[in-house]
Amino acid sequence: MTRRSAEIRLDALLRTACEVIAERGLANTRTSDVAEAAGVSQALVFYHFATKDRMLAQAFAYAVEQDLARLDAVVRSTAPPLAKLRRMLRLYAPTGRSTSWSLWIEGWAESLRTPELEKVSRRLDLRWRQDLAAVISAGVADGTFDCPDPAGAAWRISAVMDGLAVQLSVHERVITRRQIAAWIRLVAARELGLEPAQLD
Repeated sequence: MTRRSAEIRLDALLRTACEVIAERGLANTRTSDVAEAAGVSQALVFYHFATKDRMLAQAFAYAVEQDLARLDAVVRSTAPPLAKLRRMLRLYAPTGRSTSWSLWIEGWAESLRTPELEKVSRRLDLRWRQDLAAVISAGVADGTFDCPDPAGAAWRISAVMDGLAVQLSVHERVITRRQIAAWIRLVAARELGLEPAQLD
């Protein structure tokens, strides 16, 4: 197997693993499930990942990196901090079937038992908060935001978004996406000295 074909095969396996995890959950996904869904031998799965825990951690990271690539595009853009913040809040909120959020919830739960997954989850989670804090800091520096603690504000805003997204993903029809969007705008506005309407 050439290096290039191995990379292509790994990418296909990671995509398949994400699909299987979204359907079965992290705890109920076996290497044999991924091999069967991908149409490959279980030996090939172990060739790429060595252990089930490594496969789950890498699949989780692969799925989340797709979200972080979209985040990077926002952070690297030349848009002003307020426009970046609006985009980040929309990007983070659950939409549609919320497969991404289902994977995050699975990842957090399984991280309690799987050290390798906990390391990946922590790294990716912290990355989001650091980028949000950087955008808030840039807005404070240019006078757009009034916030004495950008890092703390990023954590508090994220905590509210996490909690609401979990409720929406796990308990259908308890709250609506419209309510979530309004509450997130309210919390972020209070943290940053804005009016909620400025975050529409």
